[in-house]
Amino acid sequence: MLRSVFLSLFFCISAFVSIAQQEIPLYAGAIPNAKEATNEEKRTASQVVSNVSVPTLSVFLPPKDKATGTAVVICPGGGYGVLVIKREGYDVAEEFTKRGIAAFVLKYRLPNERTMIDPSIGPLQDAQQAIKTVRERAAEWNINPQKIGIMGFSAGGHLASTAGTHFERTVLPNPQGTSLRPDFLVLVYPVISFADGVGHKGSGVNLLGKNASAEQLARYSNELQVTQNTPPAFITHASDDTVVPVKNSLLFYEALQKKRILSDLHIYAKGEHGYLKTPSFDEWFGRCLHWLSTSGF
Repeated sequence: MLRSVFLSLFFCISAFVSIAQQEIPLYAGAIPNAKEATNEEKRTASQVVSNVSVPTLSVFLPPKDKATGTAVVICPGGGYGVLVIKREGYDVAEEFTKRGIAAFVLKYRLPNERTMIDPSIGPLQDAQQAIKTVRERAAEWNINPQKIGIMGFSAGGHLASTAGTHFERTVLPNPQGTSLRPDFLVLVYPVISFADGVGHKGSGVNLLGKNASAEQLARYSNELQVTQNTPPAFITHASDDTVVPVKNSLLFYEALQKKRILSDLHIYAKGEHGYLKTPSFDEWFGRCLHWLSTSGF
């Protein structure tokens, strides 16, 4: 009996180690914008997480002799309702470390009036805190503080693009004045806009509520927030995506082009939402790595 318990514990620990080298609390102290509420987080067998109210950062570091100095914060998707944290988080982080890139999977808070004073800024607070943490601990983690990007899938792409266009609007304490600007963006079938006929309505409702004002919808339609200081981006999407229309990526790329921000856009004829069958991971991820290399990251 004792031996079976020990083996079960061993395999549980081994599975956790294979997922993340280290998981740390995102905030050292009190979580900003949080209400006192019980932690009701749930995780399925396939590593889909819901009811996130206690954010964390899972740290994946490459061997020091392979480290390039580049780092990326990864925001899994899930419509701001859940987090597909393995397939759009841990798995991608492990691939980055094989290429010498440090990766940090952000388990960000999901908007909820039960756990947050202002649900609309909760995810952005966590994204800004993640960038802030990686930049402030760059020396410890063998990272170049000028090569820290943020990546997002689907609604996580909306969060990443928000971090890349709203960094001058600090929504959390930043006593050291650390730059919250990501140096680059990687957006994979991203939600960008909440405009009618373009955005993903479920993500918009989960983030801003059912009665969001026109001003709120415009503020978080990130194609409208691009400036000359917006970071360069790698963007990929599928033409046949019926969940998040490809127009999201087209609008963001067009806005970047108008500001002369050199970026990559890769549109696949087939792929649907999630790239579950095609293109292969190696196909689109290889193009991402090529862009990072040729862009100096």
